[in-house]
Amino acid sequence: MDKKVIAPSELIINPDGSVFHLHLLPEQLTDRIILVGDPARVNMVASFFDAKTFEVTSREFHTIGGVYRGKPIMCLSHGIGPDNIDIVINELDALANVDFSTREVKPEHRTLHMVRIGTSGALQPELKLGTPVIAEKAIGFDGVLNYYAGRNDVADLDMEHAFCDAVGWNPLWAKPYIVNADEHLVEKIGGTDMVRGNTISAVGFYGPQGRELRLPLANPDLNRRIEAFRYGDRKVTNYEMESAPLQGLSRLMGHKAVTVCSIIANRVRTEATPNYKTAIHDLIGTVLDRI
Repeated sequence: MDKKVIAPSELIINPDGSVFHLHLLPEQLTDRIILVGDPARVNMVASFFDAKTFEVTSREFHTIGGVYRGKPIMCLSHGIGPDNIDIVINELDALANVDFSTREVKPEHRTLHMVRIGTSGALQPELKLGTPVIAEKAIGFDGVLNYYAGRNDVADLDMEHAFCDAVGWNPLWAKPYIVNADEHLVEKIGGTDMVRGNTISAVGFYGPQGRELRLPLANPDLNRRIEAFRYGDRKVTNYEMESAPLQGLSRLMGHKAVTVCSIIANRVRTEATPNYKTAIHDLIGTVLDRI
């Protein structure tokens, strides 16, 4: 079989040999990766490391590599939104599975283990502020996975159909996709002290999550319908913006990924706290101990 060669226009490699957006070199990549949205949060994660081996900053992508309890690890910020996840996961996969000197796809696949740590808004009244929710299933409102072949092979199609019917999905929006996190990571990271969630990844923070400021919403009843949706014993637990493309692209590429979020707002009870850093700090320590 002929080896696949990636053209320069499709995978841009910087003059220093680093990948285009992340500015990371192949030799800097570790198999275990913590992902966060906020570039400043990378410093919080790295404060747990026993040693730091490198630091790279490019746009919203901030990376610190190091060692935690004797094992190589890195933390990378992806910024806000599913479009950034498309960039980050494709470039991490390229670093792992493309030979940058020949541009050939490597014959031996390298699997990455990625855990995203974020914040989230609850869609069920019983989820208290500070509760950690692990996205056992992620529901993508962003449409990113719909651009890739094999999308249906990794999606829960029956749940997708039931969800669209139940909430009266607007045909002007991207078709939702529902993907599982890596089951092994869910058990390993989630333990017995995290809520197993069904997490929505929205394409924005305001209107796409049902927040109305000055502009009226096209479907103002959507969040009530989402809260009421049931699929067997499953219900939608929370909103965020990155878990579905992370988990979907990782499945397509043969990587392992999951998202863990701390609840900082409850949309049903209209409660929120801006003082969530202590909960995030504790969650980071838990994830690092378990990854």
